[in-house]
Amino acid sequence: MSRLKNTLTIGAAAVAASLAVTPALADGEYGVLMKTLANPFWGAMGQGVEDGAKEAGVAYYLQAVESDQAAESQLNVCNTMLERSPVAMITAAINSTNLLPCLKKARESGIAVVDLDGNLDPAILEAEGVDITFSIGSDNVLAGAQGAEFMVDRLGADATGPVLVIEGLSGNITGEKRARGFADRLGELAPGLEVVASLPGDWDRGKAANITNDILTRNPNLVGIFAANDGMALGAVESVFAAGKGGDVVIVGVDGNSDAVKSIKDGRLTASVAQLPYLVGKQAVENVKIAAEGGSVEQQIIVPTLVLTKDVMDAGTEPLLEFVK
Repeated sequence: MSRLKNTLTIGAAAVAASLAVTPALADGEYGVLMKTLANPFWGAMGQGVEDGAKEAGVAYYLQAVESDQAAESQLNVCNTMLERSPVAMITAAINSTNLLPCLKKARESGIAVVDLDGNLDPAILEAEGVDITFSIGSDNVLAGAQGAEFMVDRLGADATGPVLVIEGLSGNITGEKRARGFADRLGELAPGLEVVASLPGDWDRGKAANITNDILTRNPNLVGIFAANDGMALGAVESVFAAGKGGDVVIVGVDGNSDAVKSIKDGRLTASVAQLPYLVGKQAVENVKIAAEGGSVEQQIIVPTLVLTKDVMDAGTEPLLEFVK
């Protein structure tokens, strides 16, 4: 994202210099720890953090790791961030457990901790005695269900045929919720649509393309694909079009990132359940400021989602389109 001029992505060494994007304030700065800014989803969220910080008049520094699978590197960065004694840490954990030691120390030090995009499992947090300040993000089960509802609207409640689900990284609660929400709702709405495979794509576009190619070979009459993020959905698009089945398979992703938006406009990706990451980042900063100043915020803040299609974007009347970046 061009507006994230002050953001650094951590490379092979998995550590980058922090950069304060506003002058340090007397009440301290906020540390923001993303996954990877190589993914447009996190880039849009970082843009929301930047705009929210400017409007709220708070100082922050943002860091990320080289990939959304670099769990150990992310923990190292979190511990380094903790040494700066920020007043708050806004973190998007790669999985439900990798940041727990760091976040526990943060809370013991009186630092506000925010679960960005709902990546932490509440049951694990409770078991480990980590009392976070609040969690903010979309309802991932609902996002998956919305993907199923759109697919059924497109194919029909009486439709039959095989459907592929491409999950996220194994053990990641976000991907698990999206996949579960989709499969459960699909079974309710269209029993004739059968999930013939539900496989982890590890958030990787190339792996998703390979999975899709394999399933298409075994199920040439595939009618639908749900991918737990847009990167994997776009990998599926590549394989579907390469097989000469473009337009024959309904392909739905999740995130609503810039690459997905372009693909939808080009008539390739059918739809994306937009998670509005820009709005998540912006509201995270706004609410953590309230919490850091002793105010009350909801324990779980749900940001709305939007099913993006070519028709929705062409019409341009949906208010939430303002937050699609």
